[in-house]
Amino acid sequence: MKRILTVRLVIAAVMVLAAFAAFVATLPPVQAMFSPGVCVYYSTAKYKTAVGARGTGCCGEPISWGIVTAYRKCEPMYCLDVYCPDPTE
Repeated sequence: MKRILTVRLVIAAVMVLAAFAAFVATLPPVQAMFSPGVCVYYSTAKYKTAVGARGTGCCGEPISWGIVTAYRKCEPMYCLDVYCPDPTE
């Protein structure tokens, strides 16, 4: 009797996992929005103190603060799950 109960539990668990896998397979793929990125400017070649930044945010907004120096690190931004308001509103 105990073995039958164990077999039924295993079958139920496999069915739940299969249903979950089928559900996940039907979800649409996630599309990441790509922003050109941001450059952060530093005071020295040690890259410890940020003194400015320039770039574009996830919704196209400009990022601009501080000063521009020769010491910079630039990175693209990958914007997942970002809601951008309608610019015409």
